[in-house]
Amino acid sequence: MPALVLLGAQWGDEGKGKATDLLGGSVDYVVRYQGGNNAGHTVVVGDQKYALHLLPSGILSPGCTPVIGNGVVVDPSVLLSELSGLNERGVDTSKLLISGNAHIITPYNVTVDKVTERFLGKRKIGTTGRGIGPTYADKINRVGIRVQDLYDESILTQKVEAALDGKNQLLTKLYNRRAIAVDQVVEELLGYAEKLAPYVTDTVLVLNQALEQNKVVLFEGGQGTLLDIDHGTYPFVTSSNPTAGGACTGAGVGPTKISRVIGILKAYTTRVGSGPFPTELFDEDGAALRRIGGERGVTTGRDRRCGWFDAVIARYATRVNGLTDFFLTKLDVLTGWEQIPVCVAYEIDGKRVEELPYSQSDFHHAKPIYETLPGWSEDITKAKTFSDLPKNAQAYVKALEEMSGAPISAIGVGPGRTETIEINSFL
Repeated sequence: MPALVLLGAQWGDEGKGKATDLLGGSVDYVVRYQGGNNAGHTVVVGDQKYALHLLPSGILSPGCTPVIGNGVVVDPSVLLSELSGLNERGVDTSKLLISGNAHIITPYNVTVDKVTERFLGKRKIGTTGRGIGPTYADKINRVGIRVQDLYDESILTQKVEAALDGKNQLLTKLYNRRAIAVDQVVEELLGYAEKLAPYVTDTVLVLNQALEQNKVVLFEGGQGTLLDIDHGTYPFVTSSNPTAGGACTGAGVGPTKISRVIGILKAYTTRVGSGPFPTELFDEDGAALRRIGGERGVTTGRDRRCGWFDAVIARYATRVNGLTDFFLTKLDVLTGWEQIPVCVAYEIDGKRVEELPYSQSDFHHAKPIYETLPGWSEDITKAKTFSDLPKNAQAYVKALEEMSGAPISAIGVGPGRTETIEINSFL
């Protein structure tokens, strides 16, 4: 049975939650493999809207086991609050599994994130200020706190002491902030241990055994391809690997187990935070996309920057992820435009460039080269098959498919759970 990876093919916020939820009823496990509560998914079930930040979207699908893998960084207070909110709304969260090897976002990680970003001023990255980057930095520097450390007070205290040795020097001497007390941090973290204990396990073992038993496992990435720490628009990126390779390291499953890689692709383009964005619009069209598409970050609450579809980025996502399929979302948002520009290439220093430049400087100076496609005015939210779409909408989808390099196997025509056209089954 297949192991599938589902990830963002742009800068995130493409609608992964809707796609994951659509598949959630057909799979046995849905796994978050990287990121933290800097990611966000909005899932609409009937007349109910759910905003998920850290939990896998599959938690809303009965019969599906949601998993937080070892590659995720976990803020215990956010996780417990999110679980409590779902429980109050009648959602069963008891099947959640959390890797004991996942790293904990500590209070001092959040503090360091906020003061560092503020210190950068105009050079800021545009982080969410939730401690994600500093937690991954601690992980790489081998001074991180893991979930399993909550169950050994002696080890936990030693690790917090080691981490704060350097951080308190930074906070007091560079940022003129008060030092953080070791005992206070340890006490707070130990307070989460009992509440998290029912969920903590060896998720690597669980997932590999599930695949050996022919269970279907879906790996869900946070953020998007262009925010990948290695393959994104560095340094305006996240601190982990939302690309397909991150599923292997972030969940402990070998690459030979992955059978399909699905890229979520918005029918236009958005991004949150700083960094280059060749097709960004600063006019009425950009404002309309933002308004009609409800383009505000689920986690950050920040307005998203909006622009026309960028085929150069889509081709890049196909290449670095080995995409087998696309799930095209928010096609309905484009209804009403007489003409819809699509970026097919860039102009850099007077030359036409059809692939994403590896040079940061070149990408910063890239100007979009557009082709214009005819739009449509008909309501498409009731469409159930591809042939139900207006001819111009069909042509738009086909053009994006040809430009992007992988088949579009599903199309979102509205925000609801059922407002999706399935062209090719993912399973």
